[in-house]
Amino acid sequence: MNQINAHKTGLVLGGLFGTVHAVWALMVFMGIAKPFLDFILGLHFLTFDYSINPFSLVSALMLVLMTVILGYLAGYVFGRFWNIAHQEKQ
Repeated sequence: MNQINAHKTGLVLGGLFGTVHAVWALMVFMGIAKPFLDFILGLHFLTFDYSINPFSLVSALMLVLMTVILGYLAGYVFGRFWNIAHQEKQ
């Protein structure tokens, strides 16, 4: 089995997580986050009371930064484990 580059895997996963959370922050900014969540929760047969806090640029930036970092770490660790699990005996 082929080895993968753990750094590139981390970058891809970090980029994916960051993008998803940047879109979420944009949805909160635009005021469409609650209707979206209501729709998604309804698809899962769930109803409960919740609120979404007002948009904060600092919170949005921290959210994206933290998810990029954690996504990178998860991807890097995945890549390392993948390579360990797929080492060929010599």
